[in-house]
Amino acid sequence: MFSVIKLASETLTENYSPSLFNYFYETFPQGFIVAEKHHKIIGFIVGLPIRSENARILMLSISESQRRQNIGSKLLEQFLKEATLQNIKNIELEVRTDNNKAIKFYQKHGFDITEKLSKFYQNGEDAYTMKKTI
Repeated sequence: MFSVIKLASETLTENYSPSLFNYFYETFPQGFIVAEKHHKIIGFIVGLPIRSENARILMLSISESQRRQNIGSKLLEQFLKEATLQNIKNIELEVRTDNNKAIKFYQKHGFDITEKLSKFYQNGEDAYTMKKTI
């Protein structure tokens, strides 16, 4: 778990309490998926069911040195498979409005922007809600 927390602190702009990662894992271990290379965690995705047939992706992070190698795509695809097994039909997430790489990544995987959320992040930045039906 420490490796996931360390990677999150290096790659994500939000500050998350370490206990939150334990909570996510204990709540829905199927949605807590890691990618490893040479026994080292290089990426992870965390998502949870939020309502009947709905889930939310909370975090997706890939080590800077491992990006552009389809690791994020593979993690997302695995999460979508797990969600399908849980009878989840709709996936949503939030992404910073200025994070064009992430927006394009999710659009490539069938997500659409559905809403803008003002001052969503801790630092007051806006987010888009993106959704996909599976």
